[in-house]
Amino acid sequence: MSDASHAPEPALDWSDAFVLGHEPMDATHREFVALVRAMQTGPEDGLAGLLADFEAHARRHFEEEDRWMLETGFPPRECHMDEHAAVLRSVVEVREVVARGEIGQVRRLADALADWFPRHADWLDSALAHWLCKRAYGGKPVVLRRDLKGALRDVSQA
Repeated sequence: MSDASHAPEPALDWSDAFVLGHEPMDATHREFVALVRAMQTGPEDGLAGLLADFEAHARRHFEEEDRWMLETGFPPRECHMDEHAAVLRSVVEVREVVARGEIGQVRRLADALADWFPRHADWLDSALAHWLCKRAYGGKPVVLRRDLKGALRDVSQA
């Protein structure tokens, strides 16, 4: 069942603005962005499968970050972990609605994730990346961005 009244958000694209300087996290975030984009732009008959792929990714992604926070004693971990749990609850709710035939809810979820992710990465994940790099290397991560002008344009449109 399609939702013709749904006005899509612009599809999420990877940007160097998302690079945080902790490669395991950056690699996971590249996968996250690709999966959200696929849910935003993929064919309707493949959306249920894309949602399942995203759910599997999100569980691994959030479990890994949660583990890093717990193992290293990251001070503001509760708020960060609460956001992860809220996203997973939303994914489960959408999966249940999709099972009843409301496939358009996958696109709505993807658009909400595309809106949520840049702020989450910029505020919460960047703090975690800094924490992890400081513990491992004694300082903040060094981040080189290829398209700073494009990154600034992306941020100004948010």
